[in-house]
Amino acid sequence: MDNLAVLALLAALPIIIVGTLLIGFRWPAKYAMPVGLVAVVIIAAAVWQMSWNAIAASTVQGVLIAIGLLWIVFGALLLLETITKSGALDTIRAGFTRISADRRIQVIIIAWLFGSFIEGAAGFGTPAAVVSPLLLALGFPAMAAVMAGLIIQSTPVSFGAVGTPMNVGIGTGLSGTDGTLVENAAARAGALGLDQSEFIAHTATQVATIHAIVGLLVPLFMVTLMTGFFGEKRDFRAGLAVAPFALYAALAMILPYLAVAYLLGPEFPSMLGGFIGLVVVMYTSSKGFLMPKDVWDFPPRERWSPRWMGTVDPLEEASHLTKRMSMTRAWAPYVIVAALLLITRNIPAVKAFLTGPAVIKVQDIFGSGISQNMDLLYSPGAIFLLAILITYVLHRMNSKKIAASWKVASGQLLGAAFALLTALPLVRIFINSGTNFNDSGYNSMPLTLAEGAADLMGQNWPVIAPTIGALGAFVAGSNTVSNMMFSLFQFSTGEGIGASSPETVVAAQAVGGAAGNMVAIHNIVAAAATVGLLGREGDLIRKTIIPMTYYVLAAGAIAYMWIFGIGLNIGLVLFVAVYLVLAVVARKLWTAPQVDNKELQLAKI
Repeated sequence: MDNLAVLALLAALPIIIVGTLLIGFRWPAKYAMPVGLVAVVIIAAAVWQMSWNAIAASTVQGVLIAIGLLWIVFGALLLLETITKSGALDTIRAGFTRISADRRIQVIIIAWLFGSFIEGAAGFGTPAAVVSPLLLALGFPAMAAVMAGLIIQSTPVSFGAVGTPMNVGIGTGLSGTDGTLVENAAARAGALGLDQSEFIAHTATQVATIHAIVGLLVPLFMVTLMTGFFGEKRDFRAGLAVAPFALYAALAMILPYLAVAYLLGPEFPSMLGGFIGLVVVMYTSSKGFLMPKDVWDFPPRERWSPRWMGTVDPLEEASHLTKRMSMTRAWAPYVIVAALLLITRNIPAVKAFLTGPAVIKVQDIFGSGISQNMDLLYSPGAIFLLAILITYVLHRMNSKKIAASWKVASGQLLGAAFALLTALPLVRIFINSGTNFNDSGYNSMPLTLAEGAADLMGQNWPVIAPTIGALGAFVAGSNTVSNMMFSLFQFSTGEGIGASSPETVVAAQAVGGAAGNMVAIHNIVAAAATVGLLGREGDLIRKTIIPMTYYVLAAGAIAYMWIFGIGLNIGLVLFVAVYLVLAVVARKLWTAPQVDNKELQLAKI
C-alpha cells in the first residue's frame, strides 16, 4: 500500500477509537484503552507487518513503563494520606486561608506557580501528582483539582526535569546514532556559528518566547474554567473577574522564565521562573495586592455533582483533628520533596548513581532488540517515599496511623493499575512500529501521521507543527518523547518549505508537545488516580482540550509569522482570529445570565 493518506488514516485509527470512547461515549480509560490496544495490535500486524515478537516485546516494555508510573502514583497517594493522618493537612489549609480564602487565588498560587517549580525540578507528570492531591486536601472538588494540575502542564513543561525535553528530546531527535547533529542540522548550526549544545539552547530560546506569549493566558484559562464548571451558578465571569491577578501571576513566572532561558540556557527556566514567581506573588498577596474584594468559593459540598467527586476524601478525617501543628512542620513534606528533587537532578554524583548502577535494565526483550530501563530510585516515586519516611519522624506518627495510610493508598492504587497497564503497551506498539521492527518498510505510525499532515498542509506547515507535537505527547504522555519522535521530521519539513530558520519549526513542535500534556492519556489517568477520580478521564479531556486547542493554534500562528514575517498571511489571520474569538467568548460569558446549580445540569458537565 503506497497511499499516504490511507496509511495516515489507519495510523490515526487507534487514537480516533480511544478519543471517541473517552470523550464521545465517556467510557472510563480502563475500558477504552484495551479496545485501543486491540486496534493498534491488529493494524500493526496486518498493515505495518510488525512481527509478533516485536509486538509482544513492546507490550512488555509498556507494562514496565506503567509500573514506573504506578510507583509515582502510589507515592503521591501515600504522601497525601500521610499528611492527612498526621494532621498537617489542617494546618496547610488554614495557612492558605490566611493568605486568601478565595479559591481563585489559591489555585493560581498552588497550581500555576508551585506547579511550575515542581515541573522544572521533576517533570514527567509530577506536578499533577503533587498539585492535584494538595488542592483536594484544601477542599477543591477532585475533578477541579485534576483539571488545574493538568492545565498548568503546558508553559513550564518544555523546561521540565531540568530541561530534559530540550536537551534530551530535541538533542536526541536531531542527532544521529553517533550522538552528533545530523548533517542538515549541523549545517544550520554551523551557519549560525554555534556548536551542538549552543544550537539546542538557541532553539530553546525560541521555545521559551512562544511559550511566554501563549502562556500568558494559562492562569486565566484555568481559573475561568474552574469557576465556570464548578461554581455555584456556572459563573465563568467569576474567573474573568480576577484577570488582573491572573495576568500578574502569569508575568511573575514568565518574565524570569524567559530571562533565564536566554541567559542561562534550557535547564532552569521553569524551576527558577516558578520559584521566583511563587515568592513574589505570595508576598504581594499577603499585602493585599490585586486581591479580589469578594471571596469566591465552591458551593457547599452537599450540592456538588457526584461527577466532581472521587473516592479520596482527606477532609473528612482532617476535620476531626483538633490539635494543629506548626506551619513549618506541616509544609515539611513538600519542602523535602522539592529539596530531594533538586538534589537528585542537579548534583552530578547523586544523579549518576541513581541513573546508573541503581537502574534496573531489561534488555533485548524476547530477542527483539527492544529494551527498557527502570530508574525506580531516580523516579519521583522514590522521592515521595523518602519524604514520607522523614515525615513519620517529623510529625511523630504512630504505627497505627502509618499502617492506616498504607492501607488506604494501596487500595486506591489498584484502580489506576489496569488503565495504565493497557495504555502504555498501546503507546509502545504505536511508537515501535517503524522500519526497525516491521517488514512493510513503512515509517512508524506517528511519523506516517505527521507525513500525511505535512503533505496536506504544504508551506502552511508551521501552523500545524504544534498540533503534531501535541499529538505525540497525547500518545506518549511525554514532551520529551514527542520531541525525540518528531524533531528531525519537523526540521526537515521546515527546510523543505523554505523556512529561513527551520529550527523554529522544531520550536513549534516542542511548544505543542508541552501543550499536549494537558490531554495526555496516561498523565490524566495517573493524576486522576491520586484523587480517586478514575473512570472520569473523558470528562477531564473535554475540559482540558479547550486550553490545549488555544495553545496549539496560537503557537502555530506565532511560529508561522516568526518564519515568514508579519503580513497578510495565514499566520497573522490565525493569530488575530484566535484572540478575537477569545475576546468575543469572554465578553459573552461576562454578560451571560447565571444558571442555577441544579444537580441534573451539573451531571452533564
